[in-house]
Amino acid sequence: MTTTRFAPSPTGRLHVGNIRTALHNWMLARQTGGTFILRIDDTDAERSREDYVEAIRADLTWLGLTWDREERQSARLDRYQAAFDQLRSAGRIYPCYETAQELDVKRKIQLSRGLPPIYDRAALKLTDAERAAKEAEGTQAHWRFLLDHDEPITWQDGIRGIQKFDAAQLSDPVIRRADRSWLYMMPSAIDDIDMGITQVLRGEDHVSNTAVQIQIFTALFAADYAASDSAAKTIPAFAHEALLVGREGKLSKRLGSLSCDAFRERGIEPEAIIALLARLGTSQPVEPVADRAALTASFDLATFGRAPAKFDEEDLERLNAGIVHQLSFEAVASRLPAGMDAAGWHAVRPNLAHIGEAAEWWRLVTGPIEQPAFSQEDKAFLAEAGAKLVWGDDPWAALTSALKESTGRKGRTLFLPLRQALTGMDHGPDMGELLPLIGEAEARARLARATT
Repeated sequence: MTTTRFAPSPTGRLHVGNIRTALHNWMLARQTGGTFILRIDDTDAERSREDYVEAIRADLTWLGLTWDREERQSARLDRYQAAFDQLRSAGRIYPCYETAQELDVKRKIQLSRGLPPIYDRAALKLTDAERAAKEAEGTQAHWRFLLDHDEPITWQDGIRGIQKFDAAQLSDPVIRRADRSWLYMMPSAIDDIDMGITQVLRGEDHVSNTAVQIQIFTALFAADYAASDSAAKTIPAFAHEALLVGREGKLSKRLGSLSCDAFRERGIEPEAIIALLARLGTSQPVEPVADRAALTASFDLATFGRAPAKFDEEDLERLNAGIVHQLSFEAVASRLPAGMDAAGWHAVRPNLAHIGEAAEWWRLVTGPIEQPAFSQEDKAFLAEAGAKLVWGDDPWAALTSALKESTGRKGRTLFLPLRQALTGMDHGPDMGELLPLIGEAEARARLARATT
């Protein structure tokens, strides 16, 4: 069974890039009836906030990305400590004492010499006495994972194909700070083991993290770390998708500000966001598909390209209009203006880009409307319209047919004055649907007023 996870840090609001990652992992799980886990990565106690946790839950719920269970890293610190102790005993974790400033100087020297800024493992050369002296001076150790330079790192990436890394070209990652708080690398791998994660789908900015974590997985398994005696010691399948870029083709800060709140304020429907992000960056057409099951069934990592995925807000607006045009009255009834029924929704729906616009179009029915000034010729025409208005099953078709025969008018000269008199607009919903909603008495009153 497929088990995926979405693992946001509650240090801010979800933005469009996070939403895309959550959606794709949700789809991978739902395709096979698997498990989708919401994992709150809240080991950074200083920056994590509970209101952000609540906002993450609310945003995922609004998007319809329901999760099967929730995990909190802050509740799993004992698991991380146990794994830390095992790896330290196995010689795969070692203490370091350099300050941030000292490390920065080292990196600058390496770069000036044309060398990669890789940690030089100076801490491994310290004697026990030297370590004790540093700690006696008040220098607290931070901890690094010792990469095995003889162990090749390779995996079949679900999007990028075969990936190979030389561990000697990577820095031993810091896994624990001097204040004993955890960084991302090791807790994430431990969680993936304990939670039975089978697939990890994330952005391509994590490719080098994956190389490091594969060695962490291997080291944990070698140290006999497991969630249970029966747990399979297997590394998840990894896939890394191209990052989102803005319309201009560059990484855009704007994308980081596009939150669910921003979408809601603009009247964007969740299904429009889902339709766009489900296929953005793939070879499949981006269309206003409101059927989430169909989108999920067609989701395929093999269709993802390596080029950056361009997020265009105009595309989102186009999709939103297409989604709105498919929504049933029952789906939107609670969001419509008072008095609008199914017939009213059906009449105005084709003219909407956002559901919030329905109130403005409904005003054409409820009034008041402001009519333009009519020529004497058009006033005479509208007076005749009032005389020939016969209320029946299709009053608009009957009226225009009678006026066409009696006046010889057709096309714009026939329809425009009538629309202007009855709605005050040059364009709008189909008059065949709108006129019955206006009602006979009001329609006659509007035609009469237009002739004065």
